[in-house]
Amino acid sequence: MDDVLGRVLVVDDDEVIRQLIAVNLTLEGFHVETASDGQDCLERVGVVRPDVITLDVMMPRLDGWMTATKLRAGESTRHIKIMMITARAQEDDKKRGLGIGVDAYLTKPFDPAELIQVVRDLALASRTTSG
Repeated sequence: MDDVLGRVLVVDDDEVIRQLIAVNLTLEGFHVETASDGQDCLERVGVVRPDVITLDVMMPRLDGWMTATKLRAGESTRHIKIMMITARAQEDDKKRGLGIGVDAYLTKPFDPAELIQVVRDLALASRTTSG
C-alpha cells in the first residue's frame, strides 16, 4: 500500500457526485471504493478498510448522520476519519457533525482542490495515529 496515499470510501447516493469525488481522489493517488448510501457503507467498510470515508448527509435507507454515529460506535470503525460532504451548510448541521465526531465538513458545491487537501490531511492523520 506504499504506492497509494490511502484508502477512501466515497459514500453518496448521487452517482455523478460519487464519481466526481472518486475520479479526483484516484487521480491524486488514492485507492477509492464507493458506496451508494449509509447502509451500503456499513456493509462494505470491513472489506474496504478505508483510512477516510467521505459521507453525504441526505441519503436513502441510512442517512449520513446515522452512518457516522454507527461508525463512531463500532470498535473496528471508530478510528476511521470521516469527512461529511453535503449541501447542508447551516451552522447547526456542522455542529451536529462535530458532535458525532466527524473529522471534517465540506459543503457542496465543493472545490476539488480543497477536497483533495482535506482527504490527504485526514489520510495522513489516520496513518499516523493507527501506526
